[in-house]
Amino acid sequence: MPETHTAHTDTETLIQTLHAAEATPAAVTLRERGYQLLRLHPGATVVDVGCGTGRAVAELARRGAHAIGVDLDPTMLTAARSRFPDLDLRVADAIDLPLADGQAHGYRADKVYHVLPEPSLALAEARRVLAPGGRIVLVGQDWDALVIDSDQPDLTRRIVHARADTVPHPRIARAYRNLLLDNGFHDVEVEVHTAIFTDATMQPLLAGHAAAARQTGAISVEEGEAWVREQTRRAASGRLMFAVPMFLAAATR
Repeated sequence: MPETHTAHTDTETLIQTLHAAEATPAAVTLRERGYQLLRLHPGATVVDVGCGTGRAVAELARRGAHAIGVDLDPTMLTAARSRFPDLDLRVADAIDLPLADGQAHGYRADKVYHVLPEPSLALAEARRVLAPGGRIVLVGQDWDALVIDSDQPDLTRRIVHARADTVPHPRIARAYRNLLLDNGFHDVEVEVHTAIFTDATMQPLLAGHAAAARQTGAISVEEGEAWVREQTRRAASGRLMFAVPMFLAAATR
């Protein structure tokens, strides 16, 4: 039971952090740009892979698309259904989507490919469900390129790299262009949008980075505690500064 409670708490914390992050002006602008690049006509079918708590699916539906959200995490989908009860949400894997060949006119995956076991298989599935001329949009951060202001730059560098190494594909966002080309997509466009966080609500995310670095052995307990204390002071005094380069890639089937 304690493990279940901890897992539940971690998921709830993640959902709250996602809600805060996706409501920032930079996140709103990035999603809007991705929707533009999908070039959807009214009634077009679009699938949002790894839809999480459903905000993008709801926004696409409000734009007149037939939006389908898929995610492997039932807890996320439960949260999505509680927020947006009328959405078309399904439990599904990125490499086995519940769509027919060529059914979709648009495909979107936001902060998903870095955790997939085999991203190329997911792209092959994207090609299968997209109609000829359909559009794909991938969004994600480069985990090795996070920028965090700190009085301890060497320690910060170790924390960032150690946290990146806990992710299955930490640098996949910088590879989006070549992945799309290698999997038969064309008209590939790549943009970088930098998300800047100065709000104290992001402090738990930074603390999580330090915890991950401690678990890998890259930093000591004492180093982690000192770094988190610094970031906590910065957050309390309005001096937190955390920047994330977000890669947006779009292409045509």
